[in-house]
Amino acid sequence: MNTNTWQYADQEMALHGREVIHTLTAAGHEAYWVGGCVRDELLGRAIHDMDLTTSAEPEQVIALFPHVIPTGIQHGTVTVMQGGHAFEVTTFRTESGYADHRRPTEVAFVKDIREDLMRRDFTMNAIAMAEHGERVDPFGGEADLRSALVRCVGRAEERFEEDGLRMLRCIRFASVFRFRVAFNTWKGMIRRREGLRYIAMERVRVELEKMLAGPDPLRGLEMLGRSGLLGCTKVPVPWEQCEAQALKGIVQLQEELRWGLLLMSCRLTSEVADELLRAWTFSNAVRLRLVHLLEWETELIYSTGVIAGDSVTEESDIINDEALRRSWIRLLIRLGKNTASDWLDLYKTLPASFRGLPPWVEKHVAKTAKLASLWTKQAVVVRIKDLNITGNELVQAMNRPGGPWLGQMMEQLLQAVACGDIPNETETLLQEAKRVMSSE
Repeated sequence: MNTNTWQYADQEMALHGREVIHTLTAAGHEAYWVGGCVRDELLGRAIHDMDLTTSAEPEQVIALFPHVIPTGIQHGTVTVMQGGHAFEVTTFRTESGYADHRRPTEVAFVKDIREDLMRRDFTMNAIAMAEHGERVDPFGGEADLRSALVRCVGRAEERFEEDGLRMLRCIRFASVFRFRVAFNTWKGMIRRREGLRYIAMERVRVELEKMLAGPDPLRGLEMLGRSGLLGCTKVPVPWEQCEAQALKGIVQLQEELRWGLLLMSCRLTSEVADELLRAWTFSNAVRLRLVHLLEWETELIYSTGVIAGDSVTEESDIINDEALRRSWIRLLIRLGKNTASDWLDLYKTLPASFRGLPPWVEKHVAKTAKLASLWTKQAVVVRIKDLNITGNELVQAMNRPGGPWLGQMMEQLLQAVACGDIPNETETLLQEAKRVMSSE
């Protein structure tokens, strides 16, 4: 066996994939690697999984291997487990009847690899490779890869009518690979973009996540804006209103924070962003992370503006560091240290001009960002549960029933400890609580 066919795949995975192909061909069937793994090998990109296609029907595949999972047997797909690796093996097939603009309702098994490749989305994904490296490329996929071109197999309008998600995949490939979109493919996409209304937002989100995680998300965002695709999804994505100047540093951010920058660049409130993130099917963890980030930005700018207005005039250079520190700690208590870290990462990428603040207020914001890491480190306690006193202990010490006063008192104690006004010691906390109660 030729072991040099694959340069960008895990060699053990490639070896076991070849074993699967060899088993199928030895039994008299045709078998090939196909799709993304072949494309990525030709592009010199790391390969993480391998799909195979064969003339053997699912029952014939199952009979040849000891460990097979019937993952999509009705559509001709089974998963062969070989050497600890999973290989999705699909019978050559044609597809028709895309009633939901996403999945075929009719599948017919065929014996010609070219007929199978004809149903695929783009020429770059319609290349098959045999056991020893021979390639089947009836639609010029290799030439399009060399030309850095995304082009549909056959008529673009038909491909996009079959599966509306392919339009977003087209933009994603062009963005991640830094390719151009062929003229007829782009034209077909514009004509069929209304088909995106049939696609579940979860599918839309996954494509957008892959695009944003790529090396050139701005390219993808520009193409999405030019194509108008996102105005045609079930839940429109309002990126046409984003301010380009805010996005210049997007590649410096990790993936989830790129979403935060996008939301901020659209000047969305945390409430509106929360609704959209729910509709876009984000997990609760990611949704809350982004919503808290927008809340932090809004509240920090507001409180900093108040401090700047209270403490200085436009001509003054004096900055009230202590007021800024206490304002930062209040945010730490409310939204947490992780959100603080996220905001600082975002602050570094946003141009000061984006906020449009008066110069003396922007100076306060810059001072906050400069000292924030130190202030965060100094605030060793920012959660009520980390106080060295419990609500029950306070109720007993004050000899009064619980009520709204208790929560308010715990918050006051937390603020005092976080700001360094008192140590986090039980006796001191009790004394402070008694002092506050007596003064009230």
